[in-house]
Amino acid sequence: MAETAESKKEEADYKRLHSFPLIRHTDMPEEMRVETMELCVTACEKFATNNESAAKMIKESMDKKFGSSWHVVIGEGFGFEVTHEVKNLLYMFFGGSLAVCVWKCS
Repeated sequence: MAETAESKKEEADYKRLHSFPLIRHTDMPEEMRVETMELCVTACEKFATNNESAAKMIKESMDKKFGSSWHVVIGEGFGFEVTHEVKNLLYMFFGGSLAVCVWKCS
């Protein structure tokens, strides 16, 4: 029981330490990148235990703001290879091990 409490404390400390967004790859213009990054952080914090709801929130907001055909993947262990419109891809990490990939294709 003590090990479980200790591991949860270490995980919480790790997430607190890595609570800033870390962009792994993007080709978005500066303004779009900042706005998308803030939206991803907000959604991941609001729906910390439900990645599907966070992805839905991001997709719907991006569709309204930048036109339709946006796609979002949020998770801890995934790989991807996507075809996307130029200047419409963001791949970032948040909260330690959570990854977010946002892209647009027509």
